[in-house]
Amino acid sequence: MSIFEYNGSAVVAMVGKNCFAIASDRRLGVQLQTIATDFQRISKIHDRVFIALSGLATDVQTLYQRLVFRHKLYQLREERDMKPETFASLVSAILYEKRFGPYLCQPVIAGLGEDDKPFICTMDSIGAKELAKDFVVSGTASESLYGACEAMYKPDMEAEELFETISQALLSSVDRDCLSGWGGHVYVVTPTEIKERILKGRMD
Repeated sequence: MSIFEYNGSAVVAMVGKNCFAIASDRRLGVQLQTIATDFQRISKIHDRVFIALSGLATDVQTLYQRLVFRHKLYQLREERDMKPETFASLVSAILYEKRFGPYLCQPVIAGLGEDDKPFICTMDSIGAKELAKDFVVSGTASESLYGACEAMYKPDMEAEELFETISQALLSSVDRDCLSGWGGHVYVVTPTEIKERILKGRMD
């Protein structure tokens, strides 16, 4: 078993019309043993940028703390929030800096840029970015997430339809992966509001 699969995870981000959604499962496990069913993988950097981290749970928390620290320094220096593209470059640089002993996580970044244009990207544990215009996935359930998202995604969805689509894609995918699950956590972000919802899994 890969160290990336040790705790299990499922993360997906999807683009809509002037909005985006980011979702993850809630299970924290040690291989096949479930430790917690309310683990938080998605974090808000500011109102228009979110990051979800799949991979080893200890590194997830360590990397998140470093990113919050770096963003606060940027806010003090620049007196503004980071654009999603800038934040993605920061994450990539921090990961590449530690390439010889990397953080064992794979980030998914989603945000609203200028003119409320959604931005999503993912990267590997040493910061190689993969940009997308529709959806990105990460974690142990990534294969089934790709299939579900390919089948369900359509361009220019409104916020409510985007929520339904990403929720169904996540729940149907974690059912096919024994290392992730226990419902989900979904954020739908528009220029005016942030909606946060908890999804119940089959086991709840």
